[in-house]
Amino acid sequence: MNALVLPLQLQSDGGVIGRILAQQNIPYAGTLGTVLGFIIAFVVVYIVGKAVLSSVVGRILDKRGADEHAQKPLMKLVSLVTGFVAVAVGFGFAGLGSFLQSLATIGAAATLAIGFAMQDVIANFVAGIFIFTDKPFRINDWIEWDGNSGVVEDISFRVTRVRTFDNELLTVPNSQLTDGVIKNPVAKNKLRLQVPFGIGYDDDIELATDIIIEEAEKHDGIMDDPAPSVRLTELGDSSVTLKSRIWIADPSRADFVKTRGEYVTAVKRRFDEEGIDIPYPNRTLSGELSIGGMDRLVQSND
Repeated sequence: MNALVLPLQLQSDGGVIGRILAQQNIPYAGTLGTVLGFIIAFVVVYIVGKAVLSSVVGRILDKRGADEHAQKPLMKLVSLVTGFVAVAVGFGFAGLGSFLQSLATIGAAATLAIGFAMQDVIANFVAGIFIFTDKPFRINDWIEWDGNSGVVEDISFRVTRVRTFDNELLTVPNSQLTDGVIKNPVAKNKLRLQVPFGIGYDDDIELATDIIIEEAEKHDGIMDDPAPSVRLTELGDSSVTLKSRIWIADPSRADFVKTRGEYVTAVKRRFDEEGIDIPYPNRTLSGELSIGGMDRLVQSND
């Protein structure tokens, strides 16, 4: 035989229903039994199975705190699986076992071919499941990865959409977010900021420290617990660096930028009032200028 022939045999005695009809001498009992058996089994299994599975999966997702956007595609997947099982049971109940076996063979071959063609899609789908279960980030979280950063707007099974702080929308394959390192600065609902302040060598370090802490304590957006702190971290060429550590509750990127800007402005204003200098780098040039060089300088000025 030159061609591979799959045994797609649709002849059947109609299963249980067909045999019952045959006993009643009803014409075409086998065909009627096959059709009725498939329809009855499919409808019963699909309706009952979908109701039971949807209820069980829904309770599991609710217990895990899954978001609504995550529950919808999972429920669609439950319906798809239930439908496939209902078709298989329907074929078996209708007495089409040989057809079901052939269908499974064809389905397996098609699945293998599709799997090779859709490796990236499958990888992103699996990564999406890991994102939903592990929850490295949620919608409205601020995340950073591979030099990119932004706020998560949507998470699907294939891609995650992130709005950058330049108002650009990035559609990121989920596998890129699970294969690398993701920084989620707001995962624990609070964010620590380190803000450096440079003062002059002749300025009072203790006074500057008190001002930095006082302004942090006055700001409503900065947490009291953990309390603000200041450490001397560097003796630079032209300044002494005092690094302030403050905490922000429930921060977004906008809150972070706004709070930091207001805090730095308040400290700068207090430094000016107390006469504390914020030096800037300066460079002193020294050397001797030869007579020839002076002549060239005069000629160039002329």
